[in-house]
Amino acid sequence: MKASVDDFARVVHVQSALRRIATCVARGAAPAEVLDAVATELGLLIGTDGAHIVRYDAEGSATVVAAWGTPDIGLPVGTTFSLDGDSVTAMVRKTARPARMDGYADALGPLAAHLRQHHVRGAVGAPIFVEGRLWGLVTATMTRDEPLARDSEMWLADCTELIATAIANAQARADLAASRARVVVAADQARRRIERDLHDGIQQQLIALAIELGDAQASIPSEQSELRQRLSTVKRGLTGVLDDLREMSRGIHPTILSDSGLRPALKGLARRSRVPVELHACVHHRFSEPVEVAGYYIVAEALANAAKHAHASHVRIEATVRNARLHLTVRDDGVGGADPSRGSGLIGLADRVDALGGSITIDSPPGRGTTLHAELPFELH
Repeated sequence: MKASVDDFARVVHVQSALRRIATCVARGAAPAEVLDAVATELGLLIGTDGAHIVRYDAEGSATVVAAWGTPDIGLPVGTTFSLDGDSVTAMVRKTARPARMDGYADALGPLAAHLRQHHVRGAVGAPIFVEGRLWGLVTATMTRDEPLARDSEMWLADCTELIATAIANAQARADLAASRARVVVAADQARRRIERDLHDGIQQQLIALAIELGDAQASIPSEQSELRQRLSTVKRGLTGVLDDLREMSRGIHPTILSDSGLRPALKGLARRSRVPVELHACVHHRFSEPVEVAGYYIVAEALANAAKHAHASHVRIEATVRNARLHLTVRDDGVGGADPSRGSGLIGLADRVDALGGSITIDSPPGRGTTLHAELPFELH
């Protein structure tokens, strides 16, 4: 009777742990947080001294991706070890089934020697399959002089499906983010090619024509004033077209951004703004092209909206770097009430920022101006 009560209690504990893990997965927690939660729940459930989630590597080794319990085992997150010799990790890799070792006294191999040195008395493990492939395993270890609970490896196996779901979801999110980032990079590269073609092709041809037209105008005798006037009108029109082309080229991909970086490009935006701008750009590094382009267009769109929709009289731009993230804030004193969902420009920027793993927020209470804040993770370029 007592055994039945104990078994029932174990089932209740297992189900409770599974519910907590499932809740963590369902709310979209970060992969590391999910795996840490799983290791913690399983360690507490089985009553062991430590629990680890381990990923198999292609070259006959394995890497710890989550760990819970006593640090004395010496296998923190990020540890990579060989599968040579005797261990639960090696047994699961060979059989793709739950495994158990109740002692390491006579076990061979570097991992067995490490565990013996750290007083591990026994371990159990269960395989984790992701999309039909053996991805890794979850293990529980005991350093005390008492055996692991019976069938504890099967308790671990009951949880591996949820672990696999968390890993698959994390991989899917990572693949989607990488795909979106590649699309952003490809679009930026296409923009830069178009800008370069305009600058080196059509723009240079128009400049050459303007020079020739000026030479022709200068060669006309002074008594032919009507012809000189007509050529002057044509030259002004050509100059206007050239200015329009330069502005369009800058909108496609600003040359100064590629040549000099974000800080000079922001200064250029501030100078050309129709609304007076106060710029504080504490940015002294080059960033990757996608980050610089995103930062530039975020500020450019905010300035355009401040002039066109907010009717602002002053804009303050702040650009700073903190914790490996580029922070951009644009505040105006306009009418407020901006609705990001109604503007394709802001929606496009939000998609671009999200693809880079960043975030963008807009605060625009009616009558109190608009504040746009964006954060972009970066690597120094």
